[in-house]
Amino acid sequence: MYDLIVLGGGPAGYNAAEKAAHGGMKTLLIEGRALGGVCLNEGCVPTKTLLYSAKIYDYSKHGAEYGVTFDGAKIDHAAVIDRKNRVVKTLVGGVKAQMKGSGVEVVTAYGKITGKNADGYTVAAGDKEYTAKQLLICTGSVASVPPIPGLRESVASGFAMTNREILDMKRVPEKLVVIGGGVIGLEMASYFNSIGVKVTVIEMLDHIAGPTDRQIGAILQKNYKKKGIEFLLSAKVTSVGTNCVNYEMNGKAESAPCDAVLVSIGRRAMSADIGLETIGVKVERGAIVTTDEMKTSVPGVWAAGDVNGKLMLAHTAYREGEVAVNNMLGKKDMMNYKSVPSVIYTNPEVASVGETSESIKEKGLDAKVQTLTLSYSGRYVAENEGGDGIVKIIVDKEHNTVIGVHMIGNYASEIIYGAAMMVEREMRVENIRKFVFPHPTVGEVIREAMFQL
Repeated sequence: MYDLIVLGGGPAGYNAAEKAAHGGMKTLLIEGRALGGVCLNEGCVPTKTLLYSAKIYDYSKHGAEYGVTFDGAKIDHAAVIDRKNRVVKTLVGGVKAQMKGSGVEVVTAYGKITGKNADGYTVAAGDKEYTAKQLLICTGSVASVPPIPGLRESVASGFAMTNREILDMKRVPEKLVVIGGGVIGLEMASYFNSIGVKVTVIEMLDHIAGPTDRQIGAILQKNYKKKGIEFLLSAKVTSVGTNCVNYEMNGKAESAPCDAVLVSIGRRAMSADIGLETIGVKVERGAIVTTDEMKTSVPGVWAAGDVNGKLMLAHTAYREGEVAVNNMLGKKDMMNYKSVPSVIYTNPEVASVGETSESIKEKGLDAKVQTLTLSYSGRYVAENEGGDGIVKIIVDKEHNTVIGVHMIGNYASEIIYGAAMMVEREMRVENIRKFVFPHPTVGEVIREAMFQL
């Protein structure tokens, strides 16, 4: 008998389990594969490991622009993958230690909700059944594989891959087609382009990077077009052949030859086959419906992370899990999705939070936009030969508060948290102007933009 059973050991699950245990709840964490979930094992962390190796290699290739010459630099993709595996193993071990240290009991088996009795909710895992007063569902998401003719057969044969398989691929293809120009697709396109692969990105929309501010996305596309990535926009994939991807563009049937395919058109919530129907949890379009307190339609049952389909980001999952546990412990808490930042770890990096130039028009918001080149930063100029990075600040006119910040350039991923706090706290421009930013840093362009407004 437990106070809480957590289904899923990804960012939402293991973080929430630790917080619940520290709050005095007897907690059981059930995970069918490896602790850390998609993010740690086949997503965020391994991807960043590859991208860092690519960045070092890029430095070696372009060092002469900065007065540094490298002779014979090369990249060993198999060695990069081996290092990625070591990094993942170390971090998974750290999560295991966290669970043990906080007193969370961990069961390695697939869990399935079996119903409710007088004591609480029941979950079967392995050959045992467990009962808890409350449930927290954090089963995450899986890569979407659409019903494109030939695609499922190509995935089965290994010719086409999702993010899971491509992160373990030790061979380097000559030509890679990426289906989908979102975050995962762009990051993998970035890596393989850097190590010498001919990369083609096929995207249904007329722009890349999904909901990212269009101006930022256009700058990123321009940078990667210069590096040799081919972008086929407003293109619909019609089938996957044995050595190509077929598509329609501008009313014409076309074909992109390749010897590997990455399917990266998004993810879907992992809500099937976990027993939700046995207790009547409401699901819409495959995702568990949750309130801002992370409550589901069933009292005592909560959901956090990708399974609710709201913002499929690891850091969102961390916070959602914390919100759920706080409310379980009687500490009123709510999610604020408006101030959750997002990052694309390409080179250059893209980081965003809040409203975009497009969203303020769609919502009819009375806002002003200030765009500033990163060349206002001495450090940026010193470290980026010919860089074209920008920062864009969006301000609510009535209250003069910051409602959006968007950047493309190095260190953007490390700067955006400060911008997210500005959005979260609804900070006024005149107050931000009083902040003292360290000099020289790239981040001080945010202060300069506040004075430009």
